[in-house]
Amino acid sequence: MKYLGLDLGTRSLGLSISDLTHTIASTYKTIRYEENDYDYLLQELKKIIEQEKIERLVLGLPKNMNNTIGESAERCLNFKKLLEDNLKIVVEMQDERLTTVEAHNYMIEANMSRKKRKQKIDSLAANIILQTYLDRKKD
Repeated sequence: MKYLGLDLGTRSLGLSISDLTHTIASTYKTIRYEENDYDYLLQELKKIIEQEKIERLVLGLPKNMNNTIGESAERCLNFKKLLEDNLKIVVEMQDERLTTVEAHNYMIEANMSRKKRKQKIDSLAANIILQTYLDRKKD
């Protein structure tokens, strides 16, 4: 069984997936959706969970830098409840402060074009979220 990392945006959901040993995270895909169309996301995630045999979701929690919960973090906490209620799967939260900045920096260092960065940013941020979670669990 594998883990699926999630980076929730207002119109996209970046996904990453772990290996069977829960050691390495890899980018998976980005799902684009209409703002607040969480029914569509639930349908897509259900397919992926069944197809990839996912046992746990790891959802990024975008806290403010002062460790408070803002609007984005509230949206993620509500999404967590929606996932748990509808998909009957364990959802772990992982602090994701600065993951998007880190993802951008990786891609800039790799000389990736702005257009490609825009296409890959969400899944790479999800990858950082999941890898951070996996590394933390190994300690």
